[in-house]
Amino acid sequence: MLVTDILAASDISNAIKECQALESFDFKKFFQTSGLSRKSADEIKNVFLAMDDDDSGYIELDELKFFLQRFSPIARVLTEAETEAFLKAADTDGDERIGTQEFVTLVMS
Repeated sequence: MLVTDILAASDISNAIKECQALESFDFKKFFQTSGLSRKSADEIKNVFLAMDDDDSGYIELDELKFFLQRFSPIARVLTEAETEAFLKAADTDGDERIGTQEFVTLVMS
């Protein structure tokens, strides 16, 4: 499944544009602008699956830095600081990776 099967291409484009500059990525704003925060838990889980490149059931740091590129291949890579902040916000159990429920909870918060 592709992210564009769940979110409107125009919303994704607008969300990507808002965070083009380095250090401008705000995950909560991105979730809102892209429409992800208005989706059901099941739809958010499907987006999570698109992020989980190695099908481990988790989004690890090396996958998370490419978060924006999962929405648009021409998007930039997150900086180290943005990636760390995103991980810290989502990783509620401290295992240094984001599980499905952690991602759903973050998106819906």
